[in-house]
Amino acid sequence: MKPHEEHRHRAPEHLKVRIVTVSTSRYASMQEGKKFTDEGGDLAESEAKKGGHSVTGRALVSDDKKMIRREMTKFLSGKDEVVIFTGGTGVAKRDVTVDAVRPYFEKELVGFGELFRRLSFDDIGFAGILSRATAGVVRGKVVLCLPGSPEAVKLALNTFLDELPHLVFVARS
Repeated sequence: MKPHEEHRHRAPEHLKVRIVTVSTSRYASMQEGKKFTDEGGDLAESEAKKGGHSVTGRALVSDDKKMIRREMTKFLSGKDEVVIFTGGTGVAKRDVTVDAVRPYFEKELVGFGELFRRLSFDDIGFAGILSRATAGVVRGKVVLCLPGSPEAVKLALNTFLDELPHLVFVARS
C-alpha cells in the first residue's frame, strides 16, 4: 500500500466541522433583526454533512479582523478539526479573512489556492484569479478560507472535501 493510501485508510471517517460566514451586510442584518440569507454557509453545511461530517457550529461575523480572529481562537480551543470560512477572500479593501487567518498557519497549503483558482478559471474565466482562497494547518487542525459565493463553495468542497480526513490525519502526524 502506498503511503497516501495508508494515510487515507487510517484517517478519521467523520470530522467535526465549524462554519464561519464573513459578511458585513449579513452581520448588519442579523444585528438589526432583519431577515437575511447565507447561501454560501448553508451550502458549506450541506456539503459537509453529505460528506459524512458533523457540523458542530456556525457563526456569522463582519469583515473585521478582530471578529475573525475571535472565531479562530474559539476553533483552536475547541474540539473541531476543520473550520470553513466563507467570504472575505477577494481583493476589495473590506476582504480581510485571509489576512486575519494566515498568521495562525503553521503550514499554508499553497496548492489548495492554486488549484482552486485554476478550477475557478475553468469555470468562470479570468475572474477566478480575483480569489485569494487558501488553506492551512494549525495544531493538527485544518482551516479553509473560501469565497462566499455558493458556486465557489460548491466547487471547492466538491473538489476537496473527500481529502479532508487524509489532510487532518497528516496534519496530526
